[in-house]
Amino acid sequence: MDREIRAILASVIHPETEENLVDGGFVDSITATDEKITVALRFRKSRDPFAIKIKNRVEQLITELYPDATVTIFIKQVDNSTSKRKEQIEQMHKNTTTSTVAKVVAIASGKGGVGKSTVTSNLAVALAKEGYKVGVLDADIYGPSQSKMFGVEGYLPDAVQVDGQDYIVPAEVENIKIISIAMFIRPTDALLWRGTMANSALRQLIHQTMWGELDYLLIDLPPGTGDIHLSIISELKIDGAVIVSTPQQVAVADVVRGVEMFRNPNVNIPVLGVIENMAWFTPAELPNNRYYIFGQGGAARYAESAGVDLLGQIPIIQAIMEGSDSGKPAVWSVSEVEKHYRQAAQKVVEKLMKEC
Repeated sequence: MDREIRAILASVIHPETEENLVDGGFVDSITATDEKITVALRFRKSRDPFAIKIKNRVEQLITELYPDATVTIFIKQVDNSTSKRKEQIEQMHKNTTTSTVAKVVAIASGKGGVGKSTVTSNLAVALAKEGYKVGVLDADIYGPSQSKMFGVEGYLPDAVQVDGQDYIVPAEVENIKIISIAMFIRPTDALLWRGTMANSALRQLIHQTMWGELDYLLIDLPPGTGDIHLSIISELKIDGAVIVSTPQQVAVADVVRGVEMFRNPNVNIPVLGVIENMAWFTPAELPNNRYYIFGQGGAARYAESAGVDLLGQIPIIQAIMEGSDSGKPAVWSVSEVEKHYRQAAQKVVEKLMKEC
């Protein structure tokens, strides 16, 4: 329900700023149940001449979609801290380090446990082995794992100042630049952040990391569809999304939601395709045998029915798991793994070229 309400708010444009309510930062909070929906709006001016008109329009649109709910829209007073925070965000966007990134690719999954982070790290290595300059942003705020995937768990990012602006120095492994919230917290700490805190941290990682010139920046998104995804989408121009799934039907059902989120007219990010992870298992002693432990080709069938490309099918290979645990993605050293990810990486590059 929250996502649908945000979509409505994103369809309402402020006549003066020409921004929608979501991207313009006019939405203060949303509380929604089947019986009651409350939206708080906060305008930049203490007496915005368009405030009442916008409030009434939002109330009308939400009531039309949820006629059985009690809809309340109210306007919060502007305070100086809100205006100052807005100025800081605008300054951050103006000096963003992503201006030297050629292509941004979101790696997403409808549910957890499908190997999205493992796919992200190995896909990054496959692209680097093709000669591209690659960066990885671990945006899975509540379950960051890229530090472990690349063996940089002990890395503490330096902060440098350039022209009065603070920037973050990412870790670098084999010419791949990596930044993660895990680098700023102790492994034993629980990350108890509200959405605004998580969004603020991500904003800094996106715009203040010294990416340098990159051909591809891969973003390891949290599983599912939610507030973090919408925040990243509003902060970055994402050139395409890759959806990771396993073959079983329950995982594929979640892929549908992931694909539709990116296809939503208010999001409108091209879905480059689906990678089916853990597609089958072949024992080393029986190289001609395939065992479909999680079912056969569910993600592949969905991709075909939805008009989405199947970018690759990654089998269960012990070296992939061992590489993730040891901090050395298997694409670096295992030819069988490298073969599958190279094919997927080449298809991602081809799709992005077509989208240009």
